[in-house]
Amino acid sequence: MASYLVTGGCGFIGSNIAHALVGRGDTVRILDNLSTGREKNLAELRAQHPRQVELVRGDILDPSLLDRALVGIDYILHLAAMPSVPWSIDRPLDCDRINSTGTLQVFEAARRHGRIRRVVFAASCAAYGDLLPEQPKREDHPCAPLSPYAVAKLTGEQYCSIYSRVYGVPAVALRYFNIFGPRQDPASQYAAVIPNFIRACIKGVQPTIFGDGLQSRDFCHVDNVVQANLLACAAPAERVAGRVLNIGCGESVTLLAVLKELGELSKPGGGPIAARHAEPRSGEVRHSLADIRLARELLGYTPAVSFAEGLRRTFAWYKTTTATTPGSRA
Repeated sequence: MASYLVTGGCGFIGSNIAHALVGRGDTVRILDNLSTGREKNLAELRAQHPRQVELVRGDILDPSLLDRALVGIDYILHLAAMPSVPWSIDRPLDCDRINSTGTLQVFEAARRHGRIRRVVFAASCAAYGDLLPEQPKREDHPCAPLSPYAVAKLTGEQYCSIYSRVYGVPAVALRYFNIFGPRQDPASQYAAVIPNFIRACIKGVQPTIFGDGLQSRDFCHVDNVVQANLLACAAPAERVAGRVLNIGCGESVTLLAVLKELGELSKPGGGPIAARHAEPRSGEVRHSLADIRLARELLGYTPAVSFAEGLRRTFAWYKTTTATTPGSRA
């Protein structure tokens, strides 16, 4: 049994990781300021396992709070962030403060603490930009960020490298592609595309596509990301410290194809869902596809949940949640 600090653990990915850690017997301390995370993502887990789950309400920009949160901790999974490209374009200074300076504060706290066995940083495929759009993105490809969010996440990767090499803090950056699954908030104006589409489908309203819908993404179910984080903690430090690893499925799916799949899930044989098209959003890349060979080699990572199966599970979860939760925002 080990002890984990999950920053941003009330959020989408963090809460899924917390459930997995508790399920295998580990203890989890969540640090979250609840600006985007929701306590209800952990409510059932905390009620059922009060000795294994602790919630600390606060900010990663508070060094003294970080020091207290790290007492007794073996691993840090750093997911706290401003989680959106459009949001970062609206508020670039906040993005830099939270995603760049906040990440630096986490690494400094890990250095002060001195006994952290691994820091796993949630990086982003947004760092690649639109270079080499016809190819799977590989970790040694050049990066050309198109948004403050992408710049800040790329900065976090550099801190991973520096703190591993200079200060001996064993850190690894997992460069997430487009993650989706249960507990992802569909109600925000900055909501990711799949929960947004599912929400529209369940409510019977027309979804919006920004652009022609032929832009493609490597959509990766959150269970694959959970697996990658656990593997990144277990991998020998000499193999992964200071490295950046793509985490996706290696499968390219257009937004129009997502709507086609959702149409079949909601009304078998009913055809794709018709969307309203709006102008493309600034800062968003056209195509994004992961080359995951390095993660396979260094972590033993193999995505266990395909896009089609992940979408089926996610649609079922939102449909059940919407039906059973009074006033649900889904």
